[in-house]
Amino acid sequence: MTTQVTRKLMRLVFVETVVESLSTNSKLALVTADISSPFFNEARARYPERVVNVGIREQAMIGIAGGLSLAGYRPVVHTYAPFLVERPFEQIKISLGHQDVGAVLVGIGSSYDDIPRGRTHQAPGDVALLDTVPGWTVHVPGHEDEVEPLLRKAIAGDGRVYLRLSDKVHSEAIPLSDGFTVLRQGGAGVVVAVGPVLAAVLAATSTMDVTVLYASTVRPFDHAGLRSAVVASAPNVVMVEPYLRGTSAHEVAEALGDVPHRLRSLGVRRDQEVRAYGSAADHDRLHGLDAASLAESITGFLEDGEASR
Repeated sequence: MTTQVTRKLMRLVFVETVVESLSTNSKLALVTADISSPFFNEARARYPERVVNVGIREQAMIGIAGGLSLAGYRPVVHTYAPFLVERPFEQIKISLGHQDVGAVLVGIGSSYDDIPRGRTHQAPGDVALLDTVPGWTVHVPGHEDEVEPLLRKAIAGDGRVYLRLSDKVHSEAIPLSDGFTVLRQGGAGVVVAVGPVLAAVLAATSTMDVTVLYASTVRPFDHAGLRSAVVASAPNVVMVEPYLRGTSAHEVAEALGDVPHRLRSLGVRRDQEVRAYGSAADHDRLHGLDAASLAESITGFLEDGEASR
């Protein structure tokens, strides 16, 4: 007899965690811009001074969050990733960064989860954009069970945190770590899987002699963890990220600054804008993030390294 396991979407875990936290933390505030707002109708009626829906005014949403933080509240801000990071970026830079106040930004949609809505709802450049301002912690969970502890930790803190939620998940939760978790060990190189790409990476590397590292927290970047893995394996690094290809290349360079190494960055392509719709799986294949494409890319990279010796 097969046991059916019911799994929640990351978005619903986020909603339930925030609603519960609002009832126990009088300094927690929530600011939305229509997206997911109906989930919080009861909480808004109960805490009208702490649950605010600004409508489609994302710049105002971030500005209000900055004001709430200055007033001693811990704001959680939520909408689709492009409306959370890209559209109000100036306010992120000034109202949060320049004022040096904290907030928890929780985005949905990831790079291209909601394909039918088109390019307006896609944000493969979000993490790279946040890299241009200092002081951000970035979480990219790959399983719904990772969302609640990451969110509760963010709420309990006072810094600037981005929690990047996705509809794409892997099958088993990995114990949370501030850095990399070693899932496999091998001698030919190191493959890093960030959040939702883990299942494809594990499938792609199942017969390869490589170390596989997993991360659900990518900023701060675990320089020591990567360095340790490379020293124990081989100086071949493949960085697989569910957003713009090469987003963490500068972090790898810093971690291995005095270690001769080779890097292949895999992620959402930078060379052209994808204008087709299709499905998220179609886009994975186009960007080379499905298991078959990853296997081909990683194998070729490792073989090139052997040939150059």
